[in-house]
Amino acid sequence: MGTYLKYILASVLCMLVTTACNGNNQSKINNANEQTKIMNNEGKALVVFFSHAGDNYSVGNIEVGNTKIVADYISEMTGAEQFEIVTHKYDGMAYNPLIKLAQEEANNGELPEYEGDVDLSQYSTVFIGGPVWWGTYPQVMFTFFKNHRDDLKGKTVIPFTTHEGSGLASCVEDVKEAFPGANVTKGYSIYGHEVRTGKAKVEKWLKGL
Repeated sequence: MGTYLKYILASVLCMLVTTACNGNNQSKINNANEQTKIMNNEGKALVVFFSHAGDNYSVGNIEVGNTKIVADYISEMTGAEQFEIVTHKYDGMAYNPLIKLAQEEANNGELPEYEGDVDLSQYSTVFIGGPVWWGTYPQVMFTFFKNHRDDLKGKTVIPFTTHEGSGLASCVEDVKEAFPGANVTKGYSIYGHEVRTGKAKVEKWLKGL
């Protein structure tokens, strides 16, 4: 009888451990599913961004822009699609002439043209990213904002920036002004010279959304 009781107790203990393990695994799955819902706002997600390759402050002449790298991290981790705001106005420009031109555009409120476009109606969450030029996003991004002013009503909009000391600058406030009907989050910024080794930082930010 003693041996039989030991067998029963051992069996019960095994069942409890198995149930606990299964419960933990299910909890992990539920957490992952919940994270996916948060990231995609129970719908499709999109990363809209402008990124400048070529001569950049601190990182020199680069083939892939800093913001593009962050956008790729976001897409890899969330499954978000991408729309890159592309203009050839700045192609081949050295850094100093570029920032001078960017300042003139900002002062004059210029809205440079960009290539192509995207239908935002199919997305519930839209990340918006770019470098900080003179305290906000590059002016070509404001062209996009103007063209889509009424297209993000009721959607979650998540600003992010790459910078070398400006942080978010006024980008979040400018996005809120550009899309008054959207749910604009507090935003995220990362140093441009850190993006190539900063994937873990981006992942931590995304998990905290």
